[in-house]
Amino acid sequence: MVKNIASYSAIVFTMSILMFTSVSVEETLDFSKYATDGLVLDYTVSQDANMRGNVEPLNEGYETFSPYLGKSFVGFKEALGFRESGGNYASINTYGYLGKYQFGKGTLKLIGVNNVEDFLSNPQLQERAFIANAQRNKWILRRDINRFVGKRINNILVTESGILAAAHLAGPGSVKRYLRSYGLDNFADGYGTTIANYMQRFSGYDMSFLKANKRAKANSL
Repeated sequence: MVKNIASYSAIVFTMSILMFTSVSVEETLDFSKYATDGLVLDYTVSQDANMRGNVEPLNEGYETFSPYLGKSFVGFKEALGFRESGGNYASINTYGYLGKYQFGKGTLKLIGVNNVEDFLSNPQLQERAFIANAQRNKWILRRDINRFVGKRINNILVTESGILAAAHLAGPGSVKRYLRSYGLDNFADGYGTTIANYMQRFSGYDMSFLKANKRAKANSL
């Protein structure tokens, strides 16, 4: 009986200490400093947010932006655009090449773009032009892609993305000559950038979403 009374007394004493401590903390701390009234607590980003402004989706199956570009097609597109112009849609280089992806006027005509002023001021059109030109190049180079991907030329592994990046730089005809000469005919642009440079720099991206299209036009995407 004495033992039970002692245990009960210990419990009462412990509870008294806890209640005293709780009251002391509430009296000491000013919780108003931690209020969330007036704060914006919703940090959800909308799904159509993108890195370069309000660029609308270009075509079903293609993303305009992802925080994890990696070796995706969008990663390929953005890396090439940054290499060509630093991602500047209004860029015109010393040779007269235009926009984020540095198109020549002749190439633009092939994919249905005839108004240069409209092209430079229209990011959506530039993105569609890039896709249309890549689709067209993929169709032109389809046999070379099947034949050479996986081989090494100039000690560089040939990949589909490397071939298409080189075609953007030099045109599909120059890429055919490079591949079929096993690297002996290595075109260089006015700044000294070669097909081999682009083969290596843009190796290994996933191009499976890009469909070969002989008649691809920027305005029809």
